[in-house]
Amino acid sequence: MSAASEPLVSVVTPVYNGGPYLRECIESVLAQTYQNWEYILVNNCSTDDTLQIAEEYARKDRRVQVHSNDKLLEIIANHNRAFRLISPESKYCKQVSADDWIYPECLSRMVAVAEENPSVGLVGSYQLSGAGSDGRNWWVRWAELPYPSPVTSGKEVSRSQLLGGPYVFGTPTSLLYRSDLVRAGDSFFPNSSPNADTSACYQCLRNTDFGFVHQVLSYERIHGAAASAECRSLNAFESSRLWDLLEYGPSFLTPEELNRRKNEILADYYKFLGISVFHFRDKVFWEYHKRRLMECGVKLSRAKVAKAALVKGLDLALNPKQTVEKALRPRQAG
Repeated sequence: MSAASEPLVSVVTPVYNGGPYLRECIESVLAQTYQNWEYILVNNCSTDDTLQIAEEYARKDRRVQVHSNDKLLEIIANHNRAFRLISPESKYCKQVSADDWIYPECLSRMVAVAEENPSVGLVGSYQLSGAGSDGRNWWVRWAELPYPSPVTSGKEVSRSQLLGGPYVFGTPTSLLYRSDLVRAGDSFFPNSSPNADTSACYQCLRNTDFGFVHQVLSYERIHGAAASAECRSLNAFESSRLWDLLEYGPSFLTPEELNRRKNEILADYYKFLGISVFHFRDKVFWEYHKRRLMECGVKLSRAKVAKAALVKGLDLALNPKQTVEKALRPRQAG
């Protein structure tokens, strides 16, 4: 297939101070075997050499566009601005985070699955994740879907996810979106939570299916400055899991399933908050979770936090050997 006959793919990279890794990211897009793409980089008021690097590549290849924000935007707002800039002619949209990169066959393999299966709204793939350059701390993610099927029902994969099944949506860098879904509203990522990309998947899969390429097509860099590191620090996943259930559960679950799952998630949430008491978390942490619960229509119960902390305290007191072993165990990175 010639580049002229290939559907246009809009590749987007929203970036803030991405200088250390941006060249590798851009070069991975330029190295694609698939040729009919546009590449939109949105510089979010970076204070390092991000803008200079991006403009350097834009001068070399007319398919590369650079946009700079007039004011600093929140992370999700900057992502949504990048999505709004895609061409009205593009059929597919691919995000590549500034500290990640994609393998040369990424676009061609993902577009092939989407073209062969018109019901598909999202296409995922295996992803290599890790830290360092020696490969010793790398691992393959998102390998839970059955091989070799390239298509899974959007309703079934969403039901499984909402009911606590293995997470298969991946990261934005491991996904390809259908552009008409991206253009369907002003904000493709539908909320300001760090896990808004997962919410977007549920939103798309209400009426489409989930495609998958059983091949490693991207690399996710794990490092302390990544947005995912902040998510892990706050454990933003718990509140996002509840928000998504309440927002999208009615589309995929029965009322009984929805209510049961809500109670399960809240029980896990309070267990986590109870454990956090022993970690002496600061005011920012507690205000974050109070606000996120309010956004889900739930008032933070100090009594339930205290009860969960008491249960954990008794467990620690009754299992001193386990407590000492945990205290002496080396803390895992991330």
